[in-house]
Amino acid sequence: MTVTGIITAIVVGLIIGALARLVLPGRQNISILLTIVVGIVAALIGTAIARGTGVADTKGFDWIELIFQVVIAAIGVSIVGSLRGRRR
Repeated sequence: MTVTGIITAIVVGLIIGALARLVLPGRQNISILLTIVVGIVAALIGTAIARGTGVADTKGFDWIELIFQVVIAAIGVSIVGSLRGRRR
């Protein structure tokens, strides 16, 4: 992966993680750094699912791929937040 790819993954992860936190109701017990990591992982998994279902290569912006990524990130933030909440 190139430096540009890594920077893009961080930016996309930040946006996807922030969208996931906005979608979830209530307060999450998760740091912003962990949110970015969950967002990056969700972006990669969402892209893989979109490619697997054949909706990743569309004309214009890939809204379905973004929806996959945000839903997976919301699930990830919820799981990580609940795991961190149990530890405290």
